[in-house]
Amino acid sequence: MGSRAAGRLEPFAASSPPGRATFLELFFDLVFVFALTRISARAFEELTHEGAMGQVGAAITSSGKTLLLLLALWAVWQGTAWTTSRYDPHRLALQAVVIIALVGSMLMGVAIPRAFSATGLMFAVAYVVTQVSRPLILAVALGPHPYRRLKVRMAVVFAVSGVLWIGGATLPTDGQVSLWTAALILEYGAARFGWPVPGLGRSTVSKWEIAGEHLAERYQQFFLVALGETILVAGFAYSAEPYGSGHAWAFGLAVATSIMLWRIYVQRAGQILGEAVVKARHPANIGRSAADTHLVMVVGLAATAVGYELIIEHPLKEIPGPWLAMVLGGPALFLLGRARFEYEVFARVSPSRWIAVLVLAAAAVPLLALPGVAATAVGVVVLAAVAVADVRRAHGAPPEAAAPPF
Repeated sequence: MGSRAAGRLEPFAASSPPGRATFLELFFDLVFVFALTRISARAFEELTHEGAMGQVGAAITSSGKTLLLLLALWAVWQGTAWTTSRYDPHRLALQAVVIIALVGSMLMGVAIPRAFSATGLMFAVAYVVTQVSRPLILAVALGPHPYRRLKVRMAVVFAVSGVLWIGGATLPTDGQVSLWTAALILEYGAARFGWPVPGLGRSTVSKWEIAGEHLAERYQQFFLVALGETILVAGFAYSAEPYGSGHAWAFGLAVATSIMLWRIYVQRAGQILGEAVVKARHPANIGRSAADTHLVMVVGLAATAVGYELIIEHPLKEIPGPWLAMVLGGPALFLLGRARFEYEVFARVSPSRWIAVLVLAAAAVPLLALPGVAATAVGVVVLAAVAVADVRRAHGAPPEAAAPPF
């Protein structure tokens, strides 16, 4: 573990015992509870906007823009989590990185509702400052360490993409979306291929040293943040309604859905992700894969939260296709991510996962003619069936050990 004494920053040694998440890291996570509620509020507003309700094209466009903002938030959180899993988070340089990310994420969250109009520049500047400052601070703190070259390449990539972010914020919506999308493609692509920069080379992710159990714990904590956001959205939506029987049923089913999502996530694989990372031949590779998997699950949870709000406000109304896509598509996307998660930990996938996704897809057509609360009920039943299948498979058998394929 890097020394806390004065001196150059050092990455964790592979043999170092993992440390628990610090209070500052958990404080940082609290900002994302707020930011994710802004994501859900934005999506809800777009889907219920007069003139856009039921229009598939408008729903796809608005959902795409909201997804773009969510991907930017995820990039900030993931970059910060990887940093505190590679270096001692008690060091002053690391604390500065986390605090800057905390403030930047808060400003991004504030800007989300009008990010493609009045507050676009605020969102872009907060994002760029957060992403550029992190590698710059680490490059200075690392001194002559070989990892310093990686941080310089990251700073170059984020500086180039920053031009797209800030330039896009000054353009009309179509141009803004195009430049921001190009910026995210550049950043996610660079991260995937080792941050290549002409003249400075690139890295091999499998050779990165990380505190695997710490990183696994951080992903688990972010999943809980996203799950907690679904509870907040359901509670806020129900507290604003007149507490009729339909609203009460919709609220009760929303809470039951969140409980099922938690149960499916933690059933064995969610409990031993850290063990899987430690056992992996290349811990950084499984860490990278788990990042993609948790992103899919978090997007599914965000869509599910939007579905909660739509149905709690309109429980007995026949819902249009875009709304149904949130109500059933959210749990389906979560299950797809959870299936990949299971593969990462055990190198297999339980049939109940893809069967449940097929059932949700098949149920979509008849549910278009039924009240919205019926769609939520179907989602709960399908998720409960998956949870029961998990319990039956594990009943009477010794706890399954991690067997990662990486």
